[in-house]
Amino acid sequence: MIGELLMAAGYDVRIADDASQALSLADGLRPHIAILDIGLPVMDGYALGRELLQRLHESPPILIALTGYGQERDRRRSEEAGFTLHLVKPVEAERLNEIVDALVSKSP
Repeated sequence: MIGELLMAAGYDVRIADDASQALSLADGLRPHIAILDIGLPVMDGYALGRELLQRLHESPPILIALTGYGQERDRRRSEEAGFTLHLVKPVEAERLNEIVDALVSKSP
């Protein structure tokens, strides 16, 4: 649903069903922004975010956590893993579009 929303707003979006697929996509795509769910099986979103930043260190993506985990310790873990934003589900479509627009417009 998030992917469809961002595609409708004109963004080039790729959707991964798991962390392994996300890493494969990122290696070839070099995303500007990565919106990650934290509660992933096998490799959680924190580990995926750290791995993306390490692999793409020359041009790292802006990481956004989109998760059901909203405690202060969850936000702190996101920050420690290198996430720029920690959004708690549900996020209004308009708000997410505004956030992505703002992040894209700040980019060089």
